[in-house]
Amino acid sequence: MLLPCRDAAEHLPQAVRSLKLQTFRDFEVVAVNDGSRDETGDILERWAAKDDCVRVAHLEQIGLARALQAGADMCRGEYLARADADDVAHPRRFAEQVEYLSARGDVAAAGTHVRYFPHEEVGWGARRYQGWLNRLADPEELARDVFVECPIAHPTLMIRRSLFAEVGGYRANGWPEDYDLILRLHVAGARLANVPRVLHFWREGNHRASRNDPRYLPGAFRSCKIHYLRRSCLEGRDAVNIWGAGRVGKDFARALIDEGVTVRGFFDIDPRKIGQEIYGAPVRDARDVTHHRDTYLLVAVGAAGARELIRLQLDQAGFEEPQDYRCAA
Repeated sequence: MLLPCRDAAEHLPQAVRSLKLQTFRDFEVVAVNDGSRDETGDILERWAAKDDCVRVAHLEQIGLARALQAGADMCRGEYLARADADDVAHPRRFAEQVEYLSARGDVAAAGTHVRYFPHEEVGWGARRYQGWLNRLADPEELARDVFVECPIAHPTLMIRRSLFAEVGGYRANGWPEDYDLILRLHVAGARLANVPRVLHFWREGNHRASRNDPRYLPGAFRSCKIHYLRRSCLEGRDAVNIWGAGRVGKDFARALIDEGVTVRGFFDIDPRKIGQEIYGAPVRDARDVTHHRDTYLLVAVGAAGARELIRLQLDQAGFEEPQDYRCAA
């Protein structure tokens, strides 16, 4: 089990306690102290002194992706599991993930469903992501939505270590290292899943890297998605249509154009947008989408429930996902 830590002394004891309470006992802990300036290192050393299964690596501050890879290189088990130093694992988290992966040899990696806490810190965005993530379980569901958001919460990840090494482990690319790994696995043909139970309690708050690190800004996520879209469904294609003339669609279009991809047109249901141009491309009535099958379609919408309705319309019109279109956000 891989546990990266930086200045985590406030919540680390609670995370450690949840790992000690795991009902599955056959695991080691590799804790990576990435240049902490508080008592994190001392807490880890006291834990290791009492438990032979805990190993601690103290590093100069090298960044999360490099720290994760340094720790991963020390791991020896069949599976590589992740945990965060400020979260809480359900006592049966490891047991149920190992049971799932043992029974499903076709699945490369599995996360779990999650619950954010403490309640007063959990904002609208986190609640929306939690609700979306907790509807994904089967490999087909995760593969369908892998370009919408990261479909596995990183601190719940458990992956076959051989495959982790095969795809190149963690990389520092200027965008989220966890999503990069998941998309790299997907593009390589790996099947991903979630154990459909809340087995991880995810601490929310302004201390999180996703709130403070530029690698987690929307533009960085978008760059990551486009990088792997161009290595999967957009490979060999130099043009796309985009369903969605709102902010999400415009941002995706701008990023694609910057990457050399032509945006031939937009589709939307808003009569105020139909007939306009965005970046020189026309906005058409969404009902006309069937007349433009020759160009690959990206569905880039953010409104709650819109994606499901668009999928229904496209499926009824004979479009197949992902051969003819992909949902992204």
